[in-house]
Amino acid sequence: MADPIDDDPYLWLEEIRSDAALEWARARNAETDAVYDSPARTAREERLRGILDDPDRVVVPTRRGEWMYNLWKDAANPRGLWRRASRDSFATGDAQWQVLLDVDALGRDEGTPWAFASASHGPRGTDRVLVQLSPDGGDAHVVREFDLATARFVDDAPFTLAVDKSHSAWLDADTLLVASALDGGTATDSGYPRTARIWRRGTPLADAPTVGEVAASDVAMFVGVDRTDDHRTAMLGAARDFFHQETFVWEHVPDAATAVAPQLVHAPQDAHVDVHGDLVVVRTTTDWTVAGATHPGGTLLAGPLSTIVDGDGSQLVPVFTPTATAILEDWTWTRTRLVLTLLENVRSRIVALDPAHGWAPADLQVAAGGDDMLTVDAVAADADEDDEIWFVARGFLTPQTLVVTDAAAPAPRVVDRAPAVYATEGLVTTQHWAASADGTRVPYFQVAPRDAAGPLPTLIDAYGGFEVSRLPEYPSIIGPAWIEPGNVFVVANIRGGGEFGPAWHLAALRENRHRAYEDMVAVARDLVARGVTTARQLGCRGGSNGGLLVGNMLTQFPDDFGAVVCGVPLLDMRRYTRLSAGASWVAEYGDPDDPTDWEFIRTFSPYHLVDPARAYPPSLFFSATSDDRVGPVQARKMVARLQAETGAEVHYLEQFEGGHAGTIDSAATAALNATVYAFLDDVLAARPAAG
Repeated sequence: MADPIDDDPYLWLEEIRSDAALEWARARNAETDAVYDSPARTAREERLRGILDDPDRVVVPTRRGEWMYNLWKDAANPRGLWRRASRDSFATGDAQWQVLLDVDALGRDEGTPWAFASASHGPRGTDRVLVQLSPDGGDAHVVREFDLATARFVDDAPFTLAVDKSHSAWLDADTLLVASALDGGTATDSGYPRTARIWRRGTPLADAPTVGEVAASDVAMFVGVDRTDDHRTAMLGAARDFFHQETFVWEHVPDAATAVAPQLVHAPQDAHVDVHGDLVVVRTTTDWTVAGATHPGGTLLAGPLSTIVDGDGSQLVPVFTPTATAILEDWTWTRTRLVLTLLENVRSRIVALDPAHGWAPADLQVAAGGDDMLTVDAVAADADEDDEIWFVARGFLTPQTLVVTDAAAPAPRVVDRAPAVYATEGLVTTQHWAASADGTRVPYFQVAPRDAAGPLPTLIDAYGGFEVSRLPEYPSIIGPAWIEPGNVFVVANIRGGGEFGPAWHLAALRENRHRAYEDMVAVARDLVARGVTTARQLGCRGGSNGGLLVGNMLTQFPDDFGAVVCGVPLLDMRRYTRLSAGASWVAEYGDPDDPTDWEFIRTFSPYHLVDPARAYPPSLFFSATSDDRVGPVQARKMVARLQAETGAEVHYLEQFEGGHAGTIDSAATAALNATVYAFLDDVLAARPAAG
């Protein structure tokens, strides 16, 4: 029997920008548009575009000293204005913005439709910033040095990098620690930089000395510099796979000419290490025994950096230990506090720890309206300045609310609230639990009319991978497009995610991947058993790893769903490691080139599970030509196979810009979603109603 890696009649669709493949994509786009173009779809697109470009939406800032920064997009500026306002004016709710970079104008002037990616500020006392710009919305980007004082790109001996998946950090105003595959660097099999170099201003990158290197089979080399207080610690992260990394540090910033070797941080490779001045915190993924004490996965330990560089770790103390229902989602430093974002049964709680007093905890209350199922994230703080910290709170029925408080002396104040974009009267958010095949209880959130008689058209959204948690979010698109008309929306917290810490993720890795899929179908069946919906009225939607999830719903459980929407997906698990950045995900899924691994991977490779004799529900796939993370080719091939080998109804849309996000701006996002919900309305509502 031929190896499925060679026996594939649709390999020609892997030529991402070949004339034949692009013509195929354009033809499928035209077919889908012809089916779903209508006045109702156009009206929905216009409404969604207005919501996405609403001038009254909340500005979510970042902070640097006395300035608040933001990339603002609207109808007149679809690629965005990178701008800043003084902290004082922003805090009053009447920000006085200074435009630093008009990304649309730059694109017009240079003939490249740039997308703003990020900005990395130089050391304090300088006005220099490394601006990253993507030519098509993909992960690869250029780097250009920008001067905040003149609001112009630097002309005199600037730091610049061509398109690459590079990482850079400032060592000082004239020196970078840079990981790049350009000018003498090389890339890993995953497409990321292999080497770290120290690059001095005015010298060629090709001459920069190498200070760290990973193997081609590793994922990437990452770089960083911590400048808390008077400390400057340079760091290298040698990513062995997606979840295992060795961290190396220089506790004194290295000199470009006489760089000494960095020191290894003695922490487990699967732990997360965060340096903050002379302190370090380590979040464990699996149990770690250090200095005679064993700490379970999901524990956060803290102590002096020296204890795991020069010592035995004995000065580390646990500052958070998970329970069966409470886990650590994230953390943020302010000047005198470590602020933890916790999840308790998938609901946010904020706690501030005081390092100066034995890491004493204190709850931070963030006021944000009446919906008790809220997600709260820290979005802005400057640990070199003070204990001020900014949060965004939101829920399925609560629009984004921007709150500022002091982590050491809490006095929360609402600075801004976004307007509601869909009618929520009569709606209620509830949390339910389904029993998976192995008996594990799996939670899900449900947004539905309070007194719904049912069954109703219902859409499940889920992800289930990479320890990513799916939390209550204000549904700016799903709300008006799906919930407001009287339908039900569900978010499933299946295994593979991070909703219950690293163990929840580890439970669905590799040969245990089926658990995520069993969890998902358990939620689907629970909704039917509760009378919320029927299989014919039930749809699922997922993107990226979530696309793999719903691809498995389509091919393994077609009788449980009436429709499937699959975005920017992995689907061909025999070839995924050879496509775009796929080699970086072997730790999550397994290595298909290893015959032992392929035996279990083939059981969740939707592309290979297509059965011409089986009936499948209608499906819609979408991708982006410029996606350099997953790529469009797996969606293309899946659609081609379904169309050629089965009688299934299948639709396809391919954006030509947008990268892994799938769309590049609000116009493209509105257009895509208008078609997605026209499809779901048709398949899950209109057709069942018509009998």
